[in-house]
Amino acid sequence: MIAPAVPRFRIGCDIGGTFTDGVIMREDTGEFWITKTPSTPSDPSKGFARCLVLLVEESAAKPPQIVHVFHGTTVATNAIIERQTARTGLITNDGFTDVLEIGRQQRAKLYDLQQEKNPPLVPGRWRLGVKGRMDARGNELVALDRDAIRAAAGHLREQGIESVAVCFLNSYRNAGHEEDAAAILRQESPNLYVSTSAEISPLFREFGRVSTTVVNAAVVPIVDRYLAAIERDLHSSGFVAPLHIMQSNGGLIRSRHARKQPVNIIESGPAAGVIAAAFIGQLAGFGNVLAFDMGGTTAKVGLIKDGEPQIMPDYEVGATARAGQYETGAGYPVTLPVIDLVEVGAGGGSIAWVDSGGALKVGPRSAGADPGPACFDLGGTKPTVTDAHLVLGRLNPGHLLGRKMTLAPARAVGAIESEIVDRLDLDLHAAALGILEIANANMLRALRLVSAVRGYDPRDYVLVAFGGAGPLHAGKLAEELDIPVVVVPRSPGVTCALGLLVTDVRHDYMRTCIVPTEGGDLGEVRDLVARLQARARDDLAAEGFAADRMLLAVSADLRYRGQAYELTVAAPAGGVDAAWAARLTERFHDFHHTTYGHSSPGLPVEIVSVRVTASGLVPKPRLHEVEPALGAAGEALTGHRPVWFEAATPVERCAIYDRYALKAGHRFEGPAVVEEMDSTVVVYPGWRVEVDRFGNLIMRRAQRNGA
Repeated sequence: MIAPAVPRFRIGCDIGGTFTDGVIMREDTGEFWITKTPSTPSDPSKGFARCLVLLVEESAAKPPQIVHVFHGTTVATNAIIERQTARTGLITNDGFTDVLEIGRQQRAKLYDLQQEKNPPLVPGRWRLGVKGRMDARGNELVALDRDAIRAAAGHLREQGIESVAVCFLNSYRNAGHEEDAAAILRQESPNLYVSTSAEISPLFREFGRVSTTVVNAAVVPIVDRYLAAIERDLHSSGFVAPLHIMQSNGGLIRSRHARKQPVNIIESGPAAGVIAAAFIGQLAGFGNVLAFDMGGTTAKVGLIKDGEPQIMPDYEVGATARAGQYETGAGYPVTLPVIDLVEVGAGGGSIAWVDSGGALKVGPRSAGADPGPACFDLGGTKPTVTDAHLVLGRLNPGHLLGRKMTLAPARAVGAIESEIVDRLDLDLHAAALGILEIANANMLRALRLVSAVRGYDPRDYVLVAFGGAGPLHAGKLAEELDIPVVVVPRSPGVTCALGLLVTDVRHDYMRTCIVPTEGGDLGEVRDLVARLQARARDDLAAEGFAADRMLLAVSADLRYRGQAYELTVAAPAGGVDAAWAARLTERFHDFHHTTYGHSSPGLPVEIVSVRVTASGLVPKPRLHEVEPALGAAGEALTGHRPVWFEAATPVERCAIYDRYALKAGHRFEGPAVVEEMDSTVVVYPGWRVEVDRFGNLIMRRAQRNGA
């Protein structure tokens, strides 16, 4: 008699500003169990540990049966935003210690004469210059002053520095001086964390490279301690599965790598949401997707074209989207690939307030997890977006978190009346609708930034809405942008955690190599691509991936000769030769036209940098399909209640549905509210809903604008 196979499980845990979300999935059946527990900002690892305990209890899985543990975290991001980074030093070339301070000419607000730049992550007294110089071709002009490195190590040690960034001119061509300096620093101060730009970001342009290296150095002690604590907890609890962390580029990385280069996981949590949206969109039959993730603190949006999330070659940590544009120059530059995301301070916990001029504002301040919205009755007194939804009847006060959490409507009413109604002389429900309208306006700007501003028409995309608050706002946002279809996955409140379960391991390799596409030395490009690919295969093999589970993709940064910045273009298949370069150039012209509205095919083009993306393909779980409907959707109807949508009067008998009672094939029309453990879906009047075989709600507008 053959013994039954032991079930295998995988866990995804995503820590947000308000809640820690978890999903555990049984690989052979696709069944999954979810949990949502308040985050623990003072020590996020406690929230992670609690999440794992609850998931194991829910699924009755044993720790040895867990074969994958995936984690999305905002520890690195929060450390930078809150200015709680490690004491960090910088060693660079003599005379260049102020590069970090000078930065770029870009200003976040061009005409604001009172604006203040973000303070550098390394103060001037901890930025040290030493003699030594490489030229632009990597030839040594001045030998490295090793005694100065030893003296710098002693000075930094006396100052209590935990981590140091090493960034020398032209080290992307020859890293010899950086390697020697790092070896001396580690010898002189064995407990010092050392980050070199040749390891972190081997690209040209000094400021971007030094900024990226400094960001890594500033958070590496924090992330290292955090992940080390999680690994200890896992091992002591009997877990044997390796811990993987979501990266900003949408791929997973082993914890041991993330502990050395945490700059790769700055946008860890939001990236998982975009990957999940791409996966859900494909299940529902849509390749072009706008991912809309609204949680308790922020809202994030990303664009997926033909099933692939859009990737940017660099970004800024701490920059925000405001006033209809992305605030370039407001954050710390990081020259590493990242999923193209726009984030705004609009979440369920965003606080509504009246400014000195009598204007109603929403966010970016948030009530967070402690004390939370006023209706949580945990000490919060400020009105939030969640309070507005509760006052408008969209939330069931006794249904949150599967009835484990009860809301206090009187607290929400009191907060809105004292902070908004009394100050603006508004009706209670008009004030609540105003709060939501302003929050929606902030999110509409983000959606336009990631679509129309990039050259993509949002009407050609479907909106996949998730996060605890996303499905509450999705219908209205889709109407404003004339988006015809909204998809709401099952358990939308934990979709980012689900995204961790359907992600591959990914490593990015890049190197500057400036070569004209026509008449240039393509042999240099060919050799560089071969070296990067060989390194990628070795790294994936070391992680246990067989050759048939490796996927390597080549891309290049190109520009018209004389341009200051580049576009990253996917390279055609085949060897690097003249025909390859010609096809690559054609792709650049097309992409330039899509991005900027024009191109110049007659101008010479040059390759600036070469990139290789290596993916270790992780087997994808098969999602559990819901049962087919045997009757009408009315069997999932739980009752009716008054709900306010647009007008000052409510829809007195708005239909309320139980999400878990809806089956594949069920159809119904708005206005309606669909309730589940981790989120609530608002179906506006004029929308039709159908449940697909995976339990996704496919919401279509019965009448388009202008129809």
